[in-house]
Amino acid sequence: MSKLGQLSPQPWMTAPATRAVMAALGNNARFVGGCVRDSVLGRPVKDVDIATPEPPEQVMALLVRAGIKAVPTGLRHGTVTAVVEGRPFEVTTLRKDVSCDGRHAEVEFTDDWVADAARRDFTINAMSADSSGAIYDPFNGLRDLADRRVRFVGNPRQRITEDVLRLLRFFRFFAYYGKPPPEAAALAACRIMAPRLKDLSGERVQGELLKILMAPDPGSVFLLMQGERVLDAVLPEAADFGRLRVLSWLETRGIQVPGVEADAIRRLAALVKADATGVAALSTRLRLSNRQRERLAGLVVVPPEFRPTPDMDPRAYRRALRQLGAERMRDLTLIAWAERKALSLCANSAETEVWLGLLSLAHDWSPVTLPVKGQDVVRLGVPAGPAVGHFLEAAEQWWESTDYRANRAEVLKCLRLLVGSDRSKV
Repeated sequence: MSKLGQLSPQPWMTAPATRAVMAALGNNARFVGGCVRDSVLGRPVKDVDIATPEPPEQVMALLVRAGIKAVPTGLRHGTVTAVVEGRPFEVTTLRKDVSCDGRHAEVEFTDDWVADAARRDFTINAMSADSSGAIYDPFNGLRDLADRRVRFVGNPRQRITEDVLRLLRFFRFFAYYGKPPPEAAALAACRIMAPRLKDLSGERVQGELLKILMAPDPGSVFLLMQGERVLDAVLPEAADFGRLRVLSWLETRGIQVPGVEADAIRRLAALVKADATGVAALSTRLRLSNRQRERLAGLVVVPPEFRPTPDMDPRAYRRALRQLGAERMRDLTLIAWAERKALSLCANSAETEVWLGLLSLAHDWSPVTLPVKGQDVVRLGVPAGPAVGHFLEAAEQWWESTDYRANRAEVLKCLRLLVGSDRSKV
């Protein structure tokens, strides 16, 4: 395989930890996958993956000989994790597929770099680079990166048949690296293979969907997935693509508000339409964590009196803040704003200021607690029991009507009046 490009010196390549691993593995090792792709584009590199023709047992021996911690994270599939100064490097022996069932693959090791590249999903992920930065590109990934084209290696349908998750990965990579129009052959294969997505585990589907939700413009990508009948298999609750599109714009470019940044669960809540039963089913299907499940339900299923509107009275908003908490009200405000803006054809600066004011209330909110307790009611002659709760609830309603401004002495005065006027509870 000839060299087709050259990376300029990269901080991650010249870092002492990276150099130590590459020196231990020898001249045959190369960087592969995302670190090469993102370096070509000048994007930040998160993980450094390495490939080598050496079998995994030899990789372990080479690392240990160099004093590097070697973790056998997947020896059967040829993967060893090298750890230097707490930083992991995934080292994988070159492989070729023997058989695939759509979820799992049987592989055998090889020393053929082209064969290893041929089993990868997309051309932009099939490049490799040696320690000097020379790029090897057997499937024209560099050209596809320049054209912002996401293209399967080889036959799209065959690639998806080998691992059905690649179908969702196509849309994820298109969201981050592609530009319209998507490749027709890839879309056709995705449309045909979409029913097979139901064979995947909820965890794998969840991982891809949440990553797509964090893309710069997830609304457009989900709308594309809807048109190809992909969402029918994984997220039939998806309905409000315009609201999601505006929300993602607000979070990242439309406003600058402390605490507001891209958030996958908030975006998912903006996308879906469902009742409590539907949200529970969605959460179970995607294997969401308990916290994710509760948060999603709290943003999708909302009592009408707590739904923010541009004409919402600040006192009502503060009551909602006390009942639901600042984080939930902030998220509900962003979603409500996005929905209203998605339906409007023109900007309204006055309304924008109102929405920003509500977000400011949420940001500045400090939880408040009723300044009296049950023992204060008992001291007024009310016997312990349900009556105490009755009077506390009545006092709390009055305290809320003062916008939480009444102090302890004033609430105690209210309590005395309530107890005195309702002697049947005493």
